[in-house]
Amino acid sequence: MEVGIRCHLGGMSLREVSKFLEEYGIDRSHVAIHNWVHKADLQPISTVSEDQLAVDEKMIRLHGQKFWLYGAVDPYTNKILHVSLYPTANKQTTRWFLTELHRRYQLDDVKFLVDDADYLGPVLAKDGYRFQVIRHGNRNAIERVFWEIEQRTSSFANSFSNVALETAQNWLEAVAVYHNSRQT
Repeated sequence: MEVGIRCHLGGMSLREVSKFLEEYGIDRSHVAIHNWVHKADLQPISTVSEDQLAVDEKMIRLHGQKFWLYGAVDPYTNKILHVSLYPTANKQTTRWFLTELHRRYQLDDVKFLVDDADYLGPVLAKDGYRFQVIRHGNRNAIERVFWEIEQRTSSFANSFSNVALETAQNWLEAVAVYHNSRQT
């Protein structure tokens, strides 16, 4: 199961994983492998190692509708700390994401690195967080991570088809776990 999950998260399609496992005498359907990935309920585990955290959001598609992927990356280790998928991007969803992030990590002394997105800076300022609007430098960590996620979803034309929001969220968290395992 672990090999199948790692192969899929590494970029192989479910059918490719099924064929790959057959070479080792393991006969599993692509549906079974899909179920392994989602039942594993993988979530990124990391700690904030320094005093900065890169945060961003990106639009992706689910059933032809727009959804917003919010993410936080440690710019020193390139590890994904948290990813969440929301049906909209506004001040409230930004606040929900930051609340989830704060609940998982001690962020009292962290400076958030953000771009000039409509909601991140204003919400951080209003809620009393330290932040810096920056387009380069340490903030590039999250741009690289989002680029990797976008590459992984490009096989689906940047659209998860026939997948519920919860399944897409689980998949993104599993990708984060895989990504973090390669950063050590």
